[in-house]
Amino acid sequence: MKTAIVTGASGNMGQCVVRKFLAEGYHVVATIVPNDPTPFEIVDAKLEKVLVDLMNEEDSGKFIKTVIAKYENIDAAILTVGGFAMGTIADTQTADIYKQYKLNFETAYNVARPAFVQMMQQGSGRIFIIGSRPGMSAKEGKGMVAYGLGKSLIFRLAELMNEEAKGHNVVTTVVVPSTIDTPQNRKAMPDAKFENWVRPESIADAIYYYCTPAAATIREPVIKVYNNA
Repeated sequence: MKTAIVTGASGNMGQCVVRKFLAEGYHVVATIVPNDPTPFEIVDAKLEKVLVDLMNEEDSGKFIKTVIAKYENIDAAILTVGGFAMGTIADTQTADIYKQYKLNFETAYNVARPAFVQMMQQGSGRIFIIGSRPGMSAKEGKGMVAYGLGKSLIFRLAELMNEEAKGHNVVTTVVVPSTIDTPQNRKAMPDAKFENWVRPESIADAIYYYCTPAAATIREPVIKVYNNA
């Protein structure tokens, strides 16, 4: 049975990814945070919930070592943790950038690095990190300076990992959604055309597809899941 790690598992997207991979027969190791206000009530014999401080490199490394010791292989790692902030250049201080860097890059890197090392040793694996339009394009990131800078590093990380992994069946992909159809976004933008947004279930389906034999030869560094938004 294959094993997938899902960070940020209690989020809207994280829960959909967990459900999808469980439905497809994976063992899923899901990271959650202490005192998480978001209910995470998925129950499945193949699901393991783990409390991890993903901003702590040592704790994250121990978490990956524990997963390897228990399941031997890591077939997929889907890293959904992140944070958002508005702010122009004039409004954005170094501390704001550092906060977004920690939320959006360190939480990903602290898991992606040891997972990548393990996948290289086992000779296969897929890593998915959630990017964003502001992180991919300066035009899209206008007014979201700290957030855009934090997310931009994810794209370069994927490029570097894929360069190191050439000749191996280890692929790192950045998943870039448009506006995600969540209760929170509907409340924040009640006049928007929700049908143009992308459902978190659709993102989970796309991620899973890239883990199937049908996609085994694809080396796609960026997956744009936009729908019509």
